[in-house]
Amino acid sequence: MKEIALYVHIPFCKQKCFYCDFPSYAGREGLEDDYINSLIKEIDIKCSDKVIKSLFIGGGTPSHLNEDNLYKLLNKLNCLSYIENAERTIECNPGTLTESKLRIIKDCGMNRISMGLQTTNNNLLKKIGRIHTIEEFCENYNRARQFGFENINIDIMFGLPDQSISDYEETLRGIIKLKPEHISCYSLIIEEGTPFYNMSERGILNLPKEDDERQMYKLTKDILEANGYHQYEISNYSKEGMECYHNKVYWKCEEYLGVGVSSSSYINGSRVKNIDSITEYIERICSGKDIYEDVVKNTAKEDMEEFMFLGLRMIQGINKDDFKNRFKKDIYDVYRSVIKENIKKGLLKEENNNIYLTDKGIELSNYVMSEFIL
Repeated sequence: MKEIALYVHIPFCKQKCFYCDFPSYAGREGLEDDYINSLIKEIDIKCSDKVIKSLFIGGGTPSHLNEDNLYKLLNKLNCLSYIENAERTIECNPGTLTESKLRIIKDCGMNRISMGLQTTNNNLLKKIGRIHTIEEFCENYNRARQFGFENINIDIMFGLPDQSISDYEETLRGIIKLKPEHISCYSLIIEEGTPFYNMSERGILNLPKEDDERQMYKLTKDILEANGYHQYEISNYSKEGMECYHNKVYWKCEEYLGVGVSSSSYINGSRVKNIDSITEYIERICSGKDIYEDVVKNTAKEDMEEFMFLGLRMIQGINKDDFKNRFKKDIYDVYRSVIKENIKKGLLKEENNNIYLTDKGIELSNYVMSEFIL
C-alpha cells in the first residue's frame, strides 16, 4: 500500500478574517451535513488503499463543525491505516473549541493542534476580523493542555494594520510564556478579493513601514531562538524534534493527497485541484462524477523549479545529492549561473553538500526563488 500525506479541507468559518483569501465561507452551515457525508465518500474512494504518513485537517475552521459532524469525520479518518506515530493535526480557532469537541478530537486519535491567534492585542484582533480575545485564546489553549495535547502550534502574524514593533514584541513574549511546541510567524500579505485589499486600494489601511516589518522579522528570529525555538523554515520555528512533518512534505515536493472542496494533490507527477463550489462538490460526489477542476502533469522542468523554490524555504535548503537522485542531473548542469551569481551577491551559501539562503537571502527570498524559474 502506498504511503502518502493526507490533507482534508473544511470550508466553513464562523466569520471570515479580513486578510483571508483561503477557500472558506461564513454562513454556509446549512450545507455542513451534506458536505461531511460527501467528504467521507471521497475519503473512502481515495484512501482505502493508502497508508497515511501524516494527516492535516485545515480550512476554514475544522473546529467550527458541529459535534456530530466532527465526530463522524474524525472517526472515519481514525479508521484509515497510518504509519506508526503518524502526525495528525487539526486546525482549531479560539471561540469554537469546547470541552466536548476537544474530547472528540482526542478520542479520535488526533495528536497535534494548530491554533490561530495572530496577535495578543485585543484591539488588533478586532481590526483583523478575529472572533476571539486573547483571554479566550488562553482559556482554549489551557483546556487543550488539560486534555493531554503535547504538540500544539500557535500561528501569529506581523505587519498587521496599526501594529507597532512593541505590539509585536509583546505578542512574541506572550506566546513564549505559553510554551507551545511550534510557532508559525507569517507576514501579512494583502491578497486580492479580501476586505484588506479593498481598504488598501482606498488608501485607508495603515500598514507598518517596510523597515519596521523587517525589524519585526528580526525580532521573531532573535527572541524565539533565544528561548529554545529553532527556525527550520522561513516562517516556522519549533522546539527540538517538534518540526511539522506534514508541512515538510510540501516543501520537499513529496506526494500528498487532498480531499474536500478546493483541496490540491500532488500524486504520480500530477498537480490535481478539486472544484471550489461546495454545492457542486456535493452534487458531483452524490452522482458519482469526478470533482476535479484541474489535472496538470508536471514537466521535468516544472518539477525542478518547484523542488528549488519550495526547498529553499527550509533553512537547511537543498541537498545536491537529493537533486541528482531525483532528476538524474547534477544541480550545476541546470542552475550553475543562478547559484554562482546569488552566492556572489551573498544571498545563497553552499556548505556540507547543501545550498541554502543566507539571512540576507531570506529577506529577499521572493527575488531569489524567482531566479530558479527556468
